[in-house]
Amino acid sequence: MDKLVFSYCPSSKVNAKFLIKVCFLEWQDALDTHLCTFQLFSDSEPLSLVQRFFVSKTPNKSVLPIELSRFAKNNWVNFEISVAEFPANSHFLISMWKPSLHDEAKYEFVGNAKYALFDENKLLRQGLQKIPIYNLNDEIRKSNPLTSVESQKVRELERFDQLLFKLQLGDIPSVAWLDELSLTKIKSFRSSCIPLVHTPHLYVEFLQFSFPILYQNLNYSNIYTPVFGSSFDLESNFDSPAELKHRRLVRSQRNGPLDRDLKPNSKIRKELENIMSYPPSDDLSLEEKDLIWKFRYYLTRNKKAMTKFLKSVMWSDSTEVNQALSLLDSWTQIDIDDALELLSPSFKNSTVRAYAVSRLETASNEELSLYLLQLVQALRYDIPTGAGENPKPSPLASFLVSRAVSSPNIGNDLYWYLVVEIQDEPSNKLFSSVMFLFQQELSKSTEGRAIRETLATQAKFIEKLLRLSKSVQAYRGTRIKKIEYLKSVLMDSKHHFMNFTALPLPLDPSVNVVGIVPEACTVFKSTMQPLRLVFKCQDDRSYPIIFKNGDDLRQDQLVIQILTLMDKLLKKEKLDLHLKPYRILATGPTHGAVQFVPSKTLATILAEYRGSVLAYLREHNPDNDLNSNTYGIHPEAMDNYIRSCAGYCVITYLLGVGDRHLDNLLITEDGHFFHADFGYILGRDPKLFSPAMKLSKEMVEGMGGYNSPFYQQFKSYCYTTFTALRKSSNLILNLFSLMVDANIPDIKFDKDKVVYKVKERFCLQMSESDAIMYFEQLITDSVSALFPQIIDRMHNLAQYMRS
Repeated sequence: MDKLVFSYCPSSKVNAKFLIKVCFLEWQDALDTHLCTFQLFSDSEPLSLVQRFFVSKTPNKSVLPIELSRFAKNNWVNFEISVAEFPANSHFLISMWKPSLHDEAKYEFVGNAKYALFDENKLLRQGLQKIPIYNLNDEIRKSNPLTSVESQKVRELERFDQLLFKLQLGDIPSVAWLDELSLTKIKSFRSSCIPLVHTPHLYVEFLQFSFPILYQNLNYSNIYTPVFGSSFDLESNFDSPAELKHRRLVRSQRNGPLDRDLKPNSKIRKELENIMSYPPSDDLSLEEKDLIWKFRYYLTRNKKAMTKFLKSVMWSDSTEVNQALSLLDSWTQIDIDDALELLSPSFKNSTVRAYAVSRLETASNEELSLYLLQLVQALRYDIPTGAGENPKPSPLASFLVSRAVSSPNIGNDLYWYLVVEIQDEPSNKLFSSVMFLFQQELSKSTEGRAIRETLATQAKFIEKLLRLSKSVQAYRGTRIKKIEYLKSVLMDSKHHFMNFTALPLPLDPSVNVVGIVPEACTVFKSTMQPLRLVFKCQDDRSYPIIFKNGDDLRQDQLVIQILTLMDKLLKKEKLDLHLKPYRILATGPTHGAVQFVPSKTLATILAEYRGSVLAYLREHNPDNDLNSNTYGIHPEAMDNYIRSCAGYCVITYLLGVGDRHLDNLLITEDGHFFHADFGYILGRDPKLFSPAMKLSKEMVEGMGGYNSPFYQQFKSYCYTTFTALRKSSNLILNLFSLMVDANIPDIKFDKDKVVYKVKERFCLQMSESDAIMYFEQLITDSVSALFPQIIDRMHNLAQYMRS
């Protein structure tokens, strides 16, 4: 598997002098000229002389920040210090004065700012910077308080500026036609916002390099070739024996009654409770680890404390390890979500991992199927035991195979998950060895041999569908001709598509299919030309699917799996949002199947029903009750729509689903709303100015508008859903921690931050009331965001031109 390579230059190797250009001041109360002073500091130590600048206000309200540099009158100023000489905490101290209205020769202090040269990721700031000047006289703000709408516009302005800076640096890909349209709209928006900006902002241009500059100290060798009279300590790079001894003393490695009976006082108990509330991805300090170890016996009654305790163990100390492992059996049994954490890469001890597997054995098949995708990935972190070419299978591998043999549905999913990993990483013997163990165990019984034969038949059938898809893609002609060709192949008796022996469908093994209905099949308008195939079921039902060749469905499969899990968690909380998750199965690294849900895209509905979701719902779900207040729509359909909108809004926000437009938002005839196409997750999005959550005005109008009681009900469902899922955040975070090495595009893009990105969206540092207020603001920002509406219209135009 190819690894992503990121190029950067250490700051210690950049000998270029540091230059800046002070461009303009943006402030509604700005005079023609202001005086500013700049000086570089490290802590309280000056790194440069004071530099003075006269700065003018922005020449035109509609001028964009990225255009300011060419209007600036100031030249580049050299601070006579190279980038290589900067300490990590280097910063500017900036002060600003304005001419006195009473005496032009004097200046009145306005405010100052402290601005770090390296950002939070230790990257040197480059290009245009927007620096706020604080410590103003508060009378300015108090005399002109902003309304909520004005405050929102100012926040939106700030967000646009940050995105423009990224565009200038090349961090956001440039699309000429879209940039021209977007920048024109932003100029107009800025003109209306500038009068609302009460805080002065200096626009300062830093030197720009063609690569990121990462802070790095000058490296010196610990051990160097000695000259006469010099000496060095060969043990300087080893742990200090005194420190290790001190830590052992602190840990008090005794099994006596004093340790067993030790109980914390109220203050320490609160501290321990606080530590136990940490998310699984949070690291513990040395002091916190020592505290947990000290009260380890007391904590055995707390099932949530085990994972924190195991993080506190010094695994290099065999005596301490033996003590820790001896406590596992006496600990209060942990929940499944904590057992999943013990299977993550953070826990390598085989006894600990075996204990986690023993807890998984209590899970039902239905519950296990919800985590199976992650458990297959967890096999990567098992350490093989035994010698020779055929090491002994790990407890996790043996457990999964045992369940798969006894449950055909689990067996079906395990088989296809392993097939994809084997095809994707043919050199990785791990998944092949688990597949061999699975096939071997199936061969030991009559029922197992029948399952093995069924899986082999499924594999041949998928190969057959793959050949069919490739032949349709290769067939020359219009889409109509391709559809005719598809139907002719399906109807040809020599291919045995119309009728065959009953076979569990790999996508949904609870369904036995006996043939394909050619007349109902088609080819979609898409680059990869996916096929819609309609199967006949053994019970005379039909089961439509979309078969895709040329697309990696593993990311979509992960999103739907997490969505299905969240739906189950919400129902446990007595909250049914009528989500009805559909099924997705990757049958290979570049092909797979998706359950087809009869529905219409929001774009199609708006085109066919004169821009009204209400009209679409009303046509398919008329309400004959004249006294009803559901806009002529049957209450059940309206309830479906409101609940499912709330569920998908919250869940797609938590997963950071991007590239949302009116062609991947769909509604069924009975009002169920859902998303499709999850090519961008974890906050990634190919479009500029995308809100954190997709809630278009058309969706709100389908609820009756902003003043409708149904919109208020929708928001209430959103708050309840968000708070309910926050309670299960540890489970979700543990599942993502098991996926960090999966070959999924948006996970491998920045795998070290995957869990952090999900955790950030749960807002776990907030109280429940603060989290609800945050989500309320999120809804307001999403529904009023300007640029998603522009993007949706441009997307519709592009789709029209394509058709």
